[in-house]
Amino acid sequence: MPFAVVVGILAFVAGATSAVAGFGIGSILTPLLALAIGAKLAVAAAAIPHFIGNGLRLWTLRDRIDKEVLKTFGLMSAAGALAGALLHAASAAPALKIVMAVILIFAGALGVAGLIDRVRLGRRGAWTAGALSGFLGGLVGNQGGIRAAAMLALDVRKEVFVATAVAIALVVDGARMPVYAFSVGPQLVAVWPIVATACGGVLLGTLAGKKLLGWIPEAIFRRLVSGLLVALGVAILLSPR
Repeated sequence: MPFAVVVGILAFVAGATSAVAGFGIGSILTPLLALAIGAKLAVAAAAIPHFIGNGLRLWTLRDRIDKEVLKTFGLMSAAGALAGALLHAASAAPALKIVMAVILIFAGALGVAGLIDRVRLGRRGAWTAGALSGFLGGLVGNQGGIRAAAMLALDVRKEVFVATAVAIALVVDGARMPVYAFSVGPQLVAVWPIVATACGGVLLGTLAGKKLLGWIPEAIFRRLVSGLLVALGVAILLSPR
């Protein structure tokens, strides 16, 4: 099967997953694209469909955003993403993938067991979690899972959860994409067919996933997100360094 077809199919899955859980585009596309264009360029390339898919989701859920979470968690995510993207431009840090995977598995397991419902982040906790998730995202391109793990402790309804996560993701993208454009812009232009295919798949998947979100009961939503976090953490651990 041609690689472009694989990218299109998994981009659709990524878009649908992200529309339901609030994360998944970068987490799925980054390791896939790394197989063809290398890990460093893949982080920047995946940021483009990530931005486009998030833009569409934000438009459809714009009235569900929690502005307080956006101002605290979101702003610190953007600051952390800028720092992570600057470090990404200079070097790679594979060891951080292991740390990220462990955090995701641990947080997801707490969510599946229902224990995350007892954790609540105050204002200071939201700032810290936002900065950490943004930094890891800018560095290794998988901030969505960490962000979702932290936001599970904010106790918001599913539509608010997804809408706010998307708004934060766009803030993060706005902070990191100029750095990627400056550091690997010419290389991104050279792989535009792959990027364009990923963007198309993500857009279609996002539209399909929005319908699924409305069908998922509130009680199941948090367990579903937690299960996806565990799966993502395991996938990161098993992926090539």
